[in-house]
Amino acid sequence: MNLKCVIIDDEPLAVNVIESFISQTKGLVLLNSFNNGVESIDYIVNNDQIDLLFLDINMPLLDGLNLLKSLTKKPLTIITTAHEEFAVKSYELEVLDYLVKPISFHRFIMAVNKAFRIKGEEQKVNQNSAGERSYLFVKINKKKIKKLYLDEILSIESLRDYIRINTLSDKYVIHQTLSGFTEELPADRFIRIHRSFTISIDKVETIEGNSIEIAAMRYPIGRSYIDEVKSRIFNPQ
Repeated sequence: MNLKCVIIDDEPLAVNVIESFISQTKGLVLLNSFNNGVESIDYIVNNDQIDLLFLDINMPLLDGLNLLKSLTKKPLTIITTAHEEFAVKSYELEVLDYLVKPISFHRFIMAVNKAFRIKGEEQKVNQNSAGERSYLFVKINKKKIKKLYLDEILSIESLRDYIRINTLSDKYVIHQTLSGFTEELPADRFIRIHRSFTISIDKVETIEGNSIEIAAMRYPIGRSYIDEVKSRIFNPQ
């Protein structure tokens, strides 16, 4: 699955950074870049191919928030701004994420993964994703980004500021919190079972007492999670 992107930002350096991040991320395709909101309006309104918009707020003539308000059909939008104070107003306009400059590649990937997840779910609903496996990207070291298929994930374990992702074939340690990573996963396929563990529901082999077995590994179910975990596993939606 590819996401077609447009950048709107009046700062050339900021545009260069986002363009560089897009070029390094498999599945993202840059359609066009604009340095002000006015020039971009006709292109956005008349282009149904746009999946994802990277949008600055403070721009001359037409700022990013008013640009969004003017659109009857909005692409998924990630705000890219140097100003934190517009976050609440932005989320009222249903933006996907709010990135404050300078934007790190790690934070960029987190936001983009949300877009991939939403588009993947839309494709499933529209029955356009037959035979296509859902995935997300994770940064496993300073230079390497791994495409990770969701159907290969067994469990995710918290290591404080890091997590270990256990898959059918390998294990990956990445710099992210368990809460943050779990939020990026589809809720119908993954569930938090403990403050230290999230698991893939369809990989559960046995439940015994307050623990779950997956691929010969046993995981504890936290007291505060047990009712929801057993309900979700025994009564899948």
